Amino acid sequence: MKASLDDLAIFGGPSTFAESLCVGRPNIGRREDFLARVKDMLDRRWLTNDGPYVREFEQVLERNLGVAHCVAVANATVGLGLVARALGLTGEVILPAFTFAATAHALQWHGIEPVFADSDPQTHNLDPAHAERLITSRTTGILGVHVWGRPCAVEELTALARRRNLTLLFDAGHAFACSHKGRMIGNFGRAEVFSFHATKFVHSFEGGAIATNDPALAALLKRTRNFGFGGYDEVTDLGINAKMSEAAAAMGLTMQESLHEIVKVNKEHYEIYRSRLGQVPGLQVIDFAPHESANYQYVVVEIDEAAAGLSRNALHKTLWAEGVLARRYFYPGCHRMEPYRSLPRYRGIRLPVTEQLADRVLCLPTGTAVTTADVEMVCWLIEFCRAHGRELSMRIRAIEPVPVPAVDP
Repeated sequence: MKASLDDLAIFGGPSTFAESLCVGRPNIGRREDFLARVKDMLDRRWLTNDGPYVREFEQVLERNLGVAHCVAVANATVGLGLVARALGLTGEVILPAFTFAATAHALQWHGIEPVFADSDPQTHNLDPAHAERLITSRTTGILGVHVWGRPCAVEELTALARRRNLTLLFDAGHAFACSHKGRMIGNFGRAEVFSFHATKFVHSFEGGAIATNDPALAALLKRTRNFGFGGYDEVTDLGINAKMSEAAAAMGLTMQESLHEIVKVNKEHYEIYRSRLGQVPGLQVIDFAPHESANYQYVVVEIDEAAAGLSRNALHKTLWAEGVLARRYFYPGCHRMEPYRSLPRYRGIRLPVTEQLADRVLCLPTGTAVTTADVEMVCWLIEFCRAHGRELSMRIRAIEPVPVPAVDP
């Protein structure tokens, strides 16, 4: 415990955590089950190319999501690109600026222009009203993102897409095992793309999956993830190598078997954070709909500097020095990062809600690599920082280098 500000690591005191607590440190699952699958894979000598573990993984995902088709891919970014191409998206596609860079990159990489919309301040998701104002004659689609696993305004976006004859798809990278009005995420839009990157609560080392209820789209995606092969020695489509390996699918299957155990740990941690930090003035822990499925893989706190007497950045720096590697998602907003901020069409764009969220949001460590005692200590550190907020902020500013004024081109 810290007795005074001088005891904080940022001012020379010892770090609270000798081994850093990370956001998204991988969960492992039951390793003996994974290793048994690896032995079987090696004995079989079938390591890739639509092997039995990939097919089994897709079937498990289809059952868990209640969706007709799941197409496993090497990662979610390439999955978004495959879907965009398969759906014939061109010109402009509207998406939120408050998302991971890969969402926008997957479009830009394929020559599709991302059009950044603002977010709803309560849900942090794409604002349908602002999205509609951005539609032009070149708009072909809307790409929603289920930020933190909380569903987008699905009905509003679906109605908008139908009304304006646009293709609707979703980046569901955060939202595996989450539901909306009793239906699992994966069943909305033309397709939804999941991430099974190692930082996700269930993962396949590196991987992703595309969920759809459209059989023709699923068949096309299976061909284009495999160089466009439609049969033995027969190339029927322009494709790339986006296949998931057998080793990745083996890990994905192993993690699916531990899904409920991991969610239970995540929820326990979330409840501690919400109970402790929800009482701290100027701090708000985002909530989840009580009657929906949620994975609780992100614990997100909004810091209102005026009410807390402490800026998000000051708290962020202090926690990092203590070995709490909290994350500033999705700082500074896609429209304010490269390559977009240097491109003519994005210069001068102002998205007030996105920019406020990017300056206020902090994600805290959770998962099976974190103990309840760790969570309690993180809460204590944040409470301590808040109690000394104004003095802490002043002292951090005093040791920071003088910033160079930014020039807006």
